[in-house]
Amino acid sequence: MGEQLKEKVAQGVAWSMAEKVGSMLLAMAVRLVILRLLTPDILGFMSIPSAVATILLVVVDSGFSQSLIRRRDPSQSDYKSVFLFNIAVSVVLYGALMALMPFAARWYGMPQIARIAPVFFLLLPLNALCAVQNTIFIRQFRFALLSKVTFTSSLVGGFAAIGCALAGWGIWSLVAERVITVGVRTAVLWWLSDWRPCGKCSVKPLREMAPFGCSLMATDLISNFYNKIPQFFLGKLYPAATLGSYDQAVKLKDMPATTGMQAVQNVTFPAFSKIRDDAPKLAESYRQVVMVVAYAMFPIMVGMSAVSHDIFAVLLGEEWMSTAPYFEVVCLAGLFSPIAVIAYNILKVQCSGPLIVRLEVVKKVLMTAIFAVTIPHSVMAVVWGLVAIAFCEMAVNFIATTRFTPLSYGRFVRTLLPPAAVSAAMYAVVRLTAAAIPGNDLLRLVAEVAAGAVCYLLLSALFRLEAYRELVSIVRRQLKKKDRPV
Repeated sequence: MGEQLKEKVAQGVAWSMAEKVGSMLLAMAVRLVILRLLTPDILGFMSIPSAVATILLVVVDSGFSQSLIRRRDPSQSDYKSVFLFNIAVSVVLYGALMALMPFAARWYGMPQIARIAPVFFLLLPLNALCAVQNTIFIRQFRFALLSKVTFTSSLVGGFAAIGCALAGWGIWSLVAERVITVGVRTAVLWWLSDWRPCGKCSVKPLREMAPFGCSLMATDLISNFYNKIPQFFLGKLYPAATLGSYDQAVKLKDMPATTGMQAVQNVTFPAFSKIRDDAPKLAESYRQVVMVVAYAMFPIMVGMSAVSHDIFAVLLGEEWMSTAPYFEVVCLAGLFSPIAVIAYNILKVQCSGPLIVRLEVVKKVLMTAIFAVTIPHSVMAVVWGLVAIAFCEMAVNFIATTRFTPLSYGRFVRTLLPPAAVSAAMYAVVRLTAAAIPGNDLLRLVAEVAAGAVCYLLLSALFRLEAYRELVSIVRRQLKKKDRPV
C-alpha cells in the first residue's frame, strides 16, 4: 500500500472507528437503560419491524451508493438520478408496508406492530434523502466529518429514547430513538453538504450502474434477509419474551462487531478501489487490514464472551439473565464477520457482479441447511448456528478472493493465528480471574476486564506481534504530525 494511501486509510479507519466506538458506547448505554426499563416481550415486539426495515433499506439504495463510489468521476446527472430513484423507491415501499403491516400483526399475534408502523417506517424516506450526501463525503474521504455527524445524531436520538422510556412510553421509546437519529443525521448532512439535486435527470446513469448496483443489491438483500430469518421464525414459534432475549443478545454482540465491520468497510472499499490494478499492492493491503482488524476485534469478542454472565448480572439484573447464555455464544460469530467483510470488499472491487451473486447463493444454501436444522431444535441451537454461518461466510469469501489476489491460504492463516492465540490466552486468564473472585459480581467484572486487557497487551509486546508493531507505528506517526509546526 502506498504511504500516502496508507496514511489516508489509517486516518480514515481511526476517525471512523472513533465515531463507531463513541456511537457504540452511547448506543450501548441507551440500550442498557432501556432494557432496565422495558421487558423482554416489548423488545420482542420491536424485532419484526426492525428486521423488515433492515432488509428494505437495501432495496431503497439498490446498490447505487456503492456504484457511485466505484465510478471514476460521477456527474451531477449521476447523483441526481440516484437521488430521485432512492426517494421514489422509499415512498413506494412505505406505502406497501402500510398496507401489509396489519396482516403481519395478526400473523404474529402482535398488534403493536401495526400501531408503530406509520412512524417507524419513516426510516425509509429519511435514509433515502441523505444517501447521496453521505456517498459524496465517503468519496472525499471526509470520515472525520461523517463521524461527528453520526455521533451527534446518535446522541440526540439516544437521549430522546431515554426520556421517552422514563416517561413510560414503552415500545415508542425505541421507535423515537431510530426515527430521531436518522432524521437528525439527514438534516445535518443536508446542512453541511453543498450538493443539491440540480441539473439533468436521466435514466442513462442508472442503466450504466444497474448491472453492478443490482448485483450488490441482490447480494446484500439476500444476506440481510437470511440474517433476519431467525427473528421471523422465532417470532412465530416462541413467545415474544424469548424472541426479545435472543434479539437483544444478537444486537449487543453486533454493537462492537458491526462497529469494527462498518469502520473498516467504509474506508477500505474506496481505498482498495484506488489500487485494484496493482495486484501485489492490493494483496499486501488486504493482508494488513485483515491483520489489524483481527488484532482489534478478536480480544473484544472473546473478552465479551468470557465476561457475559457478569455483564448481565451487573448491568441488567435478574430479569435479563436468560439472555446471557445466548450472548456468550453469539459473541464468537464476531470473530469471523469482520474478516468476511474485508474479503467481500476485495470481491466488490475486483470481480463482476454476477460472480458475487453466485457466491452469495452458495453461502445461502449453507445457511438454509444450518437454519433448517437449528430453528426447530432450540434457540441455543440457532445461536450456535450463527457462529457456524459466520465462519462459513468468511471461508467462502476468502477462497473467492484467491482468484483475484496472490494472498495464499497459508499466509492468510498465519496472519490470523497470532491474534487468535493471544486472545485464547487472554480468555484463559479472564476465566481464572473469575474463579479466583467468587461473590461480588461488580468487583469480579472489573478484575476480569483489567486482567484481560493487561494480558493481551503484555503478550502482544512480549511476542512482538506484527499488528501490535504496526499500530504502534501508526500512532507514533500521527503524534509526530501533531507536533510539527504549522
